[in-house]
Amino acid sequence: MAFSMSRQLAAEFVGTVMLVGVVIGSGIMGDALSSDDAVSLWGNTAATGAILVVLILIFGPVSGAHFNPAVTLAFRLRKEIATGAALAFVVAQIAGGCAGAIIANVMFDLPAVQLSDKVRTGPTQLLSEAVATFSLLAAIFGCVRFKPEAVPYAVGLVITAGYWWTSSTSFANPAVAIARTLSDTFAGIRPVDAPAFVIVQLLTAAIATPLLMWLFKAED
Repeated sequence: MAFSMSRQLAAEFVGTVMLVGVVIGSGIMGDALSSDDAVSLWGNTAATGAILVVLILIFGPVSGAHFNPAVTLAFRLRKEIATGAALAFVVAQIAGGCAGAIIANVMFDLPAVQLSDKVRTGPTQLLSEAVATFSLLAAIFGCVRFKPEAVPYAVGLVITAGYWWTSSTSFANPAVAIARTLSDTFAGIRPVDAPAFVIVQLLTAAIATPLLMWLFKAED
């Protein structure tokens, strides 16, 4: 069943609202309930992995459930989405992410918009974002090729793992990186640090996509 572009954009917007809302909201909740950063991160991890599975299951049939400009870029490079539609998806994702950050702040009685002071910078963090973005795309396109019904679970699990095996806690998403600058909480990132994250995520998508297309291509 084909859905109109307006419905696809709505799905991308609402899905990214919910994704960022959960990322930031669970970080705030975890930080409020525990003085132990490891416990807070566990709560943040579990909530993020769980909501990703749900969002892909419910919105995947509508828009493909990208919620991520790096994923949309990868699908554009695979020629599975037109340029105009891809640009519209990215706008919806960024707008949705920012709205999700604002909603999360308000839910926890914080200023609707606040600039984060959380430092996330340096070569190790950027390497982590390259690794996280590559891992996410490998999970998506490996499952698309061999087991499409497993995509929601693979994405949720690869991000869950990424929270713990990358020093950046696996943003792997330019829209999420931008949105998290608007919340000075556990999940935040300084506005000055976000552009480097976004650049690395998009560059990794551009490099990883042809490699993964080759890797998962059916043998002649």
